[in-house]
Amino acid sequence: MTTSAPALSPVSSYAHAVISGESIACKWVRLACERHMRDLERAEAGWLYYFDDATAEWAINFFRELLKHSKGEWAGQALKLAPWQCFIVGSLFGWKRRDNDTRRFRESYTEVPRKNGKSTMAAGIGILLAFFDEEPAAEVYAAATKRDQAKIIWGEAKQMVLASPNIRRRIRVLVGNLSDTHTASKFEPLGADADSMDGLNIHGRLIDELHAHKTRAMWDVLQTATGARRQPLGFIVTTAGSDRSSVCYEQHHYAEQVLGQIIDDETFFAYMATIDEGDDYTDPRTWAKANPNYGISVKIDDLERKCRKAFGHLATDPEEEWQQGVPGDQNAFLRLHLDVWTEQATRWLSTEMWDEGKADPESLTGRACYAGLVTAEDGLSALSLWFPDGSGGGDAVTSFFIPGDNIGEQSRQSNTPLGRWASDGWIEETEGNVVDYELLRTRLNALNEQFEIREVAVRQHNTTQLMTQLMGDGLTVVPINRGFPGMSAATKEVERLLTARKLRHGGHPVLRWMASNIAIRQDADGEKRPDRENSGGSIVGLEALIIAVARAMVQADAGPSGMEQRGGFYVL
Repeated sequence: MTTSAPALSPVSSYAHAVISGESIACKWVRLACERHMRDLERAEAGWLYYFDDATAEWAINFFRELLKHSKGEWAGQALKLAPWQCFIVGSLFGWKRRDNDTRRFRESYTEVPRKNGKSTMAAGIGILLAFFDEEPAAEVYAAATKRDQAKIIWGEAKQMVLASPNIRRRIRVLVGNLSDTHTASKFEPLGADADSMDGLNIHGRLIDELHAHKTRAMWDVLQTATGARRQPLGFIVTTAGSDRSSVCYEQHHYAEQVLGQIIDDETFFAYMATIDEGDDYTDPRTWAKANPNYGISVKIDDLERKCRKAFGHLATDPEEEWQQGVPGDQNAFLRLHLDVWTEQATRWLSTEMWDEGKADPESLTGRACYAGLVTAEDGLSALSLWFPDGSGGGDAVTSFFIPGDNIGEQSRQSNTPLGRWASDGWIEETEGNVVDYELLRTRLNALNEQFEIREVAVRQHNTTQLMTQLMGDGLTVVPINRGFPGMSAATKEVERLLTARKLRHGGHPVLRWMASNIAIRQDADGEKRPDRENSGGSIVGLEALIIAVARAMVQADAGPSGMEQRGGFYVL
């Protein structure tokens, strides 16, 4: 007699469908699912966290058994979560700490296009957290930049309560307040325009359309108001935005780094449904990838109409004569319906491409190289050596330095383990709270003894004295600015080297983090340069590498005679 294998939980079932290709999904959704399955294996081996199937299914069933749709074509029907929503809800409530049985995830970031039911899911989670999470005097807030925006999630929750007799008897409905007097718990909308947000003791915070937050003021207040709770949960739902300096893009980028295993944060959950690089915007299969509720709450004919207006055609209509689309509608279609962040600055490198360039730097002793130095007054500075190999490729050896007094604050601001990287020898801590130019000078001279440094390219920023000293030490120094003329050719060359798998960098974790951060800016002539302002964090290591490559290119093309000497320095 054979016995069938136990049924997978809705969470694991969805993860399996995505990983197997049965359910179409983008890279980030696949990585979220792979993370879940990988963590199940770790849990089997006694990991700190474990997955409680019963609690996950209880949370999923809470929607179907107690909540009802309040409007639209499903008004009055039980609120049955779609598989992707089961994955999110089940993950958030099913993963627990083994030592105290509280929730593992304390922050959740969900980014999907419009009309996929994210506000409905958030409203249900708000009701669950406020009144069914066994938290005495729970305070749950639907937060937004304006109280009227906050009322979108809260208003949906209110209508759910009114439409669901089983919970209506327990929850009192007032203007701007849902409450349970027996547990002193409440669920309210909260806008940044409120008279005061002092004294909050938050158990659950639901933030709708984070991309609309122009400043991080409200975000910071809400982040600091959960310290007295056992297992608070922040649940962010948003579509993609266009401001890469915003708190929303900060969270989006952090989610990419967690899912890409660049940063370890076991308490941060992320689900982002978008498209993959190279996908055809006008292809309905691409729309299905970005919209997990495709064909359900996301109407296909509505996407067809908007895509035709924006791009002039559909991929499914090859015989149709192409028409001119409306350029002004294209970014809106990409952002709102395909969850693509739109702006002039774009992400440059994929971590998959970067990871293929590992090599051993120990084999480079005695070889000729070019150095690139980029300093920061109080943060990370980088020194990169570039060794052309004579066959269209090369090796990079990069060192990082940071003032020891600032490492804690810098780590907090960048959400990165700078302290651990320093302990592991990947970053050198220097004394004080500002860059140690004398140490950089010492390191460069020592490296020149080990290798043959033909030139030192230095980004011009408070480095005149250092450059003068290095020249006095016998090194050839080349100041370089960050504009297109000094950076474009080398930026394109590094891109070519990575694409051709001819750049070997030793697998440095800090450099890998910066590769995941970097954005580039491109002008009307197609010239490129690193875009520090719109990158997701520090990129000094890649800037140092690029300016080192720039000097190697100049020397290869023209030799020393291709440079002009001014005031003791060689310049382009």
